[in-house]
This record gives sequence, C-alpha cells and structure tokens, in this order.
Amino acid sequence: MDFGLLGGVRAEAGGTDLDIGHTRQRGVLAVLLLEEGRPVPVDRLVDRIWGDRPPLRARETVYGYVSRLRAAGIDIRRGPGGYALDAERVDLDEFRDLVARARVAPDDEAARCYDRALALWRGEALDGLDSPYFAQVRASLAAERAAVELDRNDVAIRLGGHAALLPALRAAAEADPLDERVAGQLMLALHRDGRSSEALRHYEALRLRLADQLGADPNPRLRELHLRILDPDAPVEVEPPRAVPRQLPAPQPWFTGRDKEVAALAAPSPALASTVVITAIGGVGGIGKTALALHWAHRHADRFPDGQLYVNLRGFDPRAEPVTPHAALRGFLEALGVADPPADLDARAALYRSLLADREVLVVLDNARDTDQVTPLLPGGARCTVLITSRSRLINLITTHGARSVALDVLDDDDAAALLGARIGAERVHAEREVVERLVRLCGGLPLALNIVAARAVTQPDLPLAALADELEEHRLDALDDLSADLRTVFAGSLRVLSPPAAELFGLLGLVLSPDVSLRAAGHLSGRADTRRLLRELEAAHLVQQHRVGRYRMHDLVRLYAAEVAPADADAALERFIGYFAATAHRGDRLIEPHRPLIPDPVGDPAPLADAAAAMAWFDAEHESLLAAQLLAAARGRHAVAWHLAWSSVNYHLHRGRAAEDLAAWRIALDAADALGDRFGQAAAHKFLGMAFTDVGRHDEADHHLRRMLELVDGDYDRAAAHRAMAWAMERRGDVAGALEHARAQLALFRELALPVRVAEALNDVGYRLARLGEYDSAEEHCREALALNEELGHTDGAAATSDSLGYIAHHRGRDAEAVEHYRRALELYRELDNSYEEASVLRHFGDVLAAVGRAGEAREAWQRALTLFRAQGRVEDAAEALALLG
Repeated sequence: MDFGLLGGVRAEAGGTDLDIGHTRQRGVLAVLLLEEGRPVPVDRLVDRIWGDRPPLRARETVYGYVSRLRAAGIDIRRGPGGYALDAERVDLDEFRDLVARARVAPDDEAARCYDRALALWRGEALDGLDSPYFAQVRASLAAERAAVELDRNDVAIRLGGHAALLPALRAAAEADPLDERVAGQLMLALHRDGRSSEALRHYEALRLRLADQLGADPNPRLRELHLRILDPDAPVEVEPPRAVPRQLPAPQPWFTGRDKEVAALAAPSPALASTVVITAIGGVGGIGKTALALHWAHRHADRFPDGQLYVNLRGFDPRAEPVTPHAALRGFLEALGVADPPADLDARAALYRSLLADREVLVVLDNARDTDQVTPLLPGGARCTVLITSRSRLINLITTHGARSVALDVLDDDDAAALLGARIGAERVHAEREVVERLVRLCGGLPLALNIVAARAVTQPDLPLAALADELEEHRLDALDDLSADLRTVFAGSLRVLSPPAAELFGLLGLVLSPDVSLRAAGHLSGRADTRRLLRELEAAHLVQQHRVGRYRMHDLVRLYAAEVAPADADAALERFIGYFAATAHRGDRLIEPHRPLIPDPVGDPAPLADAAAAMAWFDAEHESLLAAQLLAAARGRHAVAWHLAWSSVNYHLHRGRAAEDLAAWRIALDAADALGDRFGQAAAHKFLGMAFTDVGRHDEADHHLRRMLELVDGDYDRAAAHRAMAWAMERRGDVAGALEHARAQLALFRELALPVRVAEALNDVGYRLARLGEYDSAEEHCREALALNEELGHTDGAAATSDSLGYIAHHRGRDAEAVEHYRRALELYRELDNSYEEASVLRHFGDVLAAVGRAGEAREAWQRALTLFRAQGRVEDAAEALALLG
C-alpha cells in the first residue's frame, strides 16, 4: 500500500486511491505517517490535529477515526505508547531517497533523480490539514522542497540548461531578493546566456540591498563569482554544492523557563577553543532534555550554516534497541552526500570526521545510553558543536573529551505554571490559580507530567481543572490513561541500563516514605556492602539525586514508579530499615536524656553515636526519615516499634521545638498503643499529645489528652510525671497558681521515690512558679537547692533550667547584674546541650534584663534571635511577644 503526503494525504492500493475520509481523519493518518512507526499517544494526536481548540469528546472522536481507517485496510496497531503505523511506502520517504541518490550521483543521473523527486509533489504538502502542528510541518517540508529545487538548478546549469531556467530563476529572485544562492544561480545563468552585464547589475543591486537592510556584504562564494564574471579570461563553473543537512526535529512550541540552562549552553568555552564544543544535558526521564536541546539548536541554527545533524539514539527506549554508532554514522554520512559509506566502523567514523573538519555543523545526539555509543559520532573540527542528551551522566565523556555538563532539575513553581499556561491558556490558569498550584505540586515540576496533564485539559476544555487535580491526587500514576502509560514507559527505559542489584535497590527505595535517605539507611535497606556503588549507579541514571553529601532523594513520581517495580519479597529489607532507625533513635535518646525510665532496646543495628551532640546531629539529619520509618512500621503492624519511635524522638522534638512533628509521631504512637492495649503506652501518648497541642495553642484538644493521661497513669512515678506535664500546660495557659499546685504534688511524689534528679527538676519547677507569683524568697530557696543538687549530680539540663529561673528571680528583685550572669550561664549550658527550644525562652528573658541595665543594642539582638527561633519552632504567641518588644 502506498501513502502520499506531498499533495494532500492519500492512501493508494493497486493504483486506486482509497477512501480515507474527511480532513480530520486524514490528519490522524498524516500524524502516524510522519512519526515513521513510532507510537503516538491519543492526547498527542488530539493536540496535533486540533491544536488548542479540540472538540468535546476529542479522544472518542480519534478512536472513531482510527476504527474507520482500519476498516479501509490501513494496519494501525495499538501499543503501550499509543497508535503506530508501519507504512511500507510513503512518497515523502521516496522523495528523500531520490534526493539522497541525486546528491552523490553524476550530473545526468542526478538530474533524473531530482526530477522524479520533485514530480512526487502534487501541490502543497499536507494540503487541507489545518492546525499549528501541520502548519509547522508544512513550512518545514516547503523549505526542504525549495532546497532540492536549488540543487536541481545547479545540476541543470552544469548540464547546459541555463536558458530554460532563466524565467523560473527571475521569479525566484523577485520572490526573495535577499536569497544569495538564487542570486548566484541567476547571475551564472545570465552570464552563460551571454548577458554578463545584466548579471553584474543584479549583483550590484543585491549588494546594495544587503548593505541597506542587513548591514552585510554578499557571501564569499557570490563575491568570487562576481569577480570571475568581471574577468573575461576566468572560467566560471558551478561547483557541486556540499550537502547541507537540516535534520533538526521541530522545537517544542510551548517551551518554558530554563533561562539558566539556556545561558549555560550558549556560554563561550575559551578552554575548548581549539576543539569541538561538546555539552551533555542530563536528567531523569521526562525532565525536558530533548526540549531544551532542540530549543537551543533552533535559536542558534544560524551559527551553523553547514547544517544540523540529529539522531535519536534510543538509549532508553523500552520498545526498541539502542541505535548503534555504525547505523547512526551511516545516516549522517548519507545526509552529508556519501552514497555508499564504508562498512568498517572506524573507517566510517574517520570519513565522517573528515567531512566535518572545516565545516560549522551542529550535531545533536539525543537520548544517548553511554559514552561508547556517542564517541564515534563526535566530529573533530573546532568549528562544530555537539549537544548530547542522556539519562546517564556520561562521566567518561566529561573526563576524556572535556564535555560540559548541564544537569536539569524540575521546573520551579512559576515556570511550571507558565508551562501549563502556554498549553491550556493564560485565562484558564488565572481563573483557577489555586488549582493550577495543586497540579504543579502533584506533577512535582516534571515537564512530561505537566505536558500530559495539559493535554488532558486541552482535549476536555469543559472539564474543571479541579476535577483533574482531584483525580491526579487520588490516583497519581493511574489518574490518566496516557499519563500512566507514558510515565511508566519513560521510567522503565531507565531501568534497562541498571544492574540487577541497583534495580532492586531502586524498587526498595520506592517503598520507604522518607523524602530522602542517608547512605547508611540505604545500606540497611539493601543489606549490601556495596550500597554506595549502587547509589552511584542510580545517580548516574538520574533516578536518584545526591542533593546533600551522603543523602539521596527521588522525584515523587519516580518514587511511585519505583514502588511498583519493588521486589515482591521486601520484608527483610524493610525490617532492617525500620530496625536501624528504632535502634539508633533509642541510643540517641539515652544520650540526650540519660535519666528517663528504662524501656527494652528495640531490635536493630544502630549507628555509632559518641555523645549527645552527635545524637542531636543525627536526629537533625534524620527527623523526616524517622517519621517515615514510623509510618512504615505502623503500616506493617509493628505497633511496638511505631510507639517506640515516638518515645525515642520526643526529647529531640522538645529540644528543637518541633511540636508539629511531635504531634504526628504521637498520633501514630497512640494508635499503636491502642492496638496493643498498652496502658503505659497510651498514657505516655496522651501526655505528650497534650503538651504538643498546648504548645501550638490548641487547648481544647490538649485538655482532652491530658484528662485521658490522668485517667490512665498508674504508679507514683507516672503520676509525678503527669503532674509535671499538667504544671507545664497550665502555666503555658496563664494559670500559674494551678501550675504551682501540680508542681508541688510532683515534688512530693519524687521525694517519696528518692529520685535525686527528678527532685532537683521538681524543686526548680516549684521555685519558678513561686517566682511567677511574686514569692521570691521561697522561690529562690527552692531554686538554689535545685542548683546545688543538679551540680552535684552533673545534671546539665537541670542546671541550665535552674540558672534560667534564678536569672528571672534576680531580675525581679532588682539584682540585674546577677541576673545577667545567671542568664548567660543558662544560655551557655543550653547551647552546649544544643537545646534551641529552651535557648529561645532564655533569650526572651535575657533581653528584658539587658534592656533594664541600659544595654539596648544587646537586648534587641537577644529578642531578635529569640523571635527567629520562635518562628522556626511555630511558637506563635511567644513570637508575637518578641515582635512587640522589638517594636
């Protein structure tokens, strides 16, 4: 079956045109033919046929067109990536084959090939098809045809057909007065026809026109022709033109953002001035590498007058094998006019480099798998530029050939919204701005996901964006038919280059909910000693990113796909992962607060932690991963571990003022304790939930949990701890007298239990509340007893708290110099403990004392630092007080 594109779109069988339907149906056939057997998703068909004005139920309409084309005998197949058509014969392919033969054949045979090629055109290409896509392709084909007509003119002139060409050349020169190649052909034809003076006049008119309109002189070849015509003894011949390939695919019309990367591609490279400039664009599948390369290439095409070569190397295409360097070189050489390239790869590469040695050519190597695939395709000439896109990092290319690396990350929110606006219209984006922000968040700034979501919105203009966002939020990869297929296909391609252990680790990383993982945590997940090497492999494939030294993260959509391809039996890996966090958090908590009641060690392999500072640093790095490990434990029914992770994290949360995270952890822990029927665990969960809700000002919820705590506590120690929590909560709510009552009950119980550390803490709690009520003598007596006991016991946290209380008392008794020293000591100890929560509270009071002694500048510094910490810790009321003090 023959297919035509060069004069409308038609299908022919046995010499008879087939009925392939009306314009839009022919458009479906045209798109599939132009894709040359590559699958085309339905949304892309819709976009190319109707542009930004698709009808309602456009997808269903496309399904109908395909069905009718199949009924007409056209073999259209449906695969994971969309519809595809393997056409045996297309007039456009025949046209290009004939042109390629003509460019390397002797003149008489070349003329016949050119004539046969041009005869295939029966009017305008894609005639009758109307959309931005078809208009762009039609313009590209028209330019291709025009270049062939000029090549045919050169051959005709060499064969003596100059006189017959003159009318057409005059018309062409009049249509485009600045076309220097047409001008040269017309001058030569006139000169050969005995009209040299007319040829010289045409040159002079062109020279003046170029100078006036462009500020430029005619090109060197035209100037040389002019001189030869002036010299009656000089031979004037037509040199066979060098083939000028124009292989770049059309750029993405809605390309958005990437200003920094575009600038990086255009930046000069003085160090590479003596050799070819090579730039490797890397990033995860769907990040927009090809779009960036083609955007830059088209913007700078005028820098490469000898042409642009392009090949899709299919390095990560799950539907096809990668293109070999041997095959890619054959295509390049044929485009450069070589009819029969050498069979040997090295000879083929040498010929390719020779042809480009003195040319200014852009070479785009798209979707490269590795350095070995692209090395034979690198030109040697210093005037060439190479752009390479790949999901691999191509480290050897950078080290061996001096390539520059441009790594793409996701689009920021503004550029992502701009991309949606370019696709679906700025008015729609503006009307549903909050929904667009949701879509941007759900797509994670990944251009492929944004484009597919936009295509869905364009093809269903009556569908509210909110409905699309709801569907995407609920189902993510499964939300849209083609979104699921396209993203999965893209991500699957990256897995092809991974070793089996790296692919297994990739899947396991998708099962953990942490926003990132450390090298050590990943090692427990993989259970392998070579985890660093496996992560480097994933990093080289742009499936993970080492965003900080030793910490790795995935894009959200990549993680969802990773979870889908995770090993079927991941139990042992996940148990090691959870156990690592439980055991290390337990050890860290014992270092931060060694006086807590002992509970059994969890099963796991902890990280080595030398002291409390190391423990705080580990918690700082892993606090998000800890919550993820707790969620994972709860989902797997490991209730005891889920509760234990909250217990082990609470002192870190208190030291850092992370009330929101403490709430999240203890909510999970309460569910776990309820599932276990553990009364102690339930009481602890209610206590810490009550304190956390108090800290964020949600007092009704705090009251509920604190009442439940009081109902559940059993034993004098737990009752004393409950009194302490109540005292803290009541003071935070302004009931200092009630707080004092609970503090005294706490002190009495701890004295009966003869626990010196807890007695020291309780003495300070009582003393501070007495001071708040103006009973300074008794307050100071309690606090000094507490300080002596804390220092005797080496209880640094207790000594810091008591120094803070004594500073408050001294200030309110008019002993401000003494208060300054107490507060300075409290700050020193809290900073030693890395307790930024209490540091903020001390700074707030310290500023009051500094202001009282006339040190206004230092007072403002203390309040400002306190305000910064309060805001970071979500302490809204405290922040408001500090802000008021700062005026």
